Amino acid sequence: MYACIDLGSNSFHLLIARWQDGRSEIVERFSHIVQLGEGVTLTGQISPAAFSRGIDSLREFVDVMSRYPIRQYWALGTNALRLAHNAPQFLAAARELGLEVSVISGLQEAVLVYLGVMSGLPPTDEVRLVADIGGGSTEVIIGHQGTRLVTCSLPIGCVSWRDRFFTPLAVKPSLLSQTLDHAVAEARSVFGSIRVECLQHPWMGAYASSGTAKMLAAILQMRGLPAGQISRQSLQALRVDILDCAADPTALLPGLKDRRKDLLLPGWAVLMGMMEAFEIDSIQFSPTALREGMLHFMMQNGPDTSRLDPQTMPQVTQTAL
Repeated sequence: MYACIDLGSNSFHLLIARWQDGRSEIVERFSHIVQLGEGVTLTGQISPAAFSRGIDSLREFVDVMSRYPIRQYWALGTNALRLAHNAPQFLAAARELGLEVSVISGLQEAVLVYLGVMSGLPPTDEVRLVADIGGGSTEVIIGHQGTRLVTCSLPIGCVSWRDRFFTPLAVKPSLLSQTLDHAVAEARSVFGSIRVECLQHPWMGAYASSGTAKMLAAILQMRGLPAGQISRQSLQALRVDILDCAADPTALLPGLKDRRKDLLLPGWAVLMGMMEAFEIDSIQFSPTALREGMLHFMMQNGPDTSRLDPQTMPQVTQTAL
């Protein structure tokens, strides 16, 4: 058996799988909302509370892994561990638990995200756009089959956008609507930095992975949209309701989990800004993402981060998970 651990800026994920004849069978999945990146873009530090939550999550992952005959594991840190000045202390604490964590670049993360999303889709001759909105960064990839035409990592995510625009001290309830417009405009500007490059490669299908897309797709499904489908029009129709939900501490929208409520406005703003910048009318949630890409890559290359070179990596071979 094999294990992949994804230490994201919002959530930590553990995937345990069997691998045989180029295919995997998922045995266990665990996720914890850790919000390791909470405040990192503002302070440059992993807060004591987030540090503790992260180590507690890893301790549970180690306990779960001990129940299985794990042949090999791979643990990767992303944006929060790229930015935080006290990341070395966190990595040392993880090492005391028996986990060696490698911190990858945004481009390396994008490579694995694309590999993970493609592994969950049927082969096609179409050009596809893939976006992974994380807690602290968003990876955007445009590819044709196994060839990546655009590979980008941008400094925008649901946690960093919450910290920047939607902390209780930063915005009054009466200013929520204005603040949301500002957050969308700033998101559109960030994605606009790669707009020309992306639009040079017209795509037929667009896919969004990770928690923000999953959250918004679940809300829209409760409103009658097909599972996993997010349209720009349907997102815009949510605007009034998400503002009302954010203004009322006791309110929840059907399909929204309470533990993700604080990321509703920033997640909506980031996704809306991206869809506007790239002129995306509809995007499909992808249940496979970074950790599935890690598993696929590890089975071909081992847990060798040095081989994860976006410039020299060969074409992706699509294999069903």
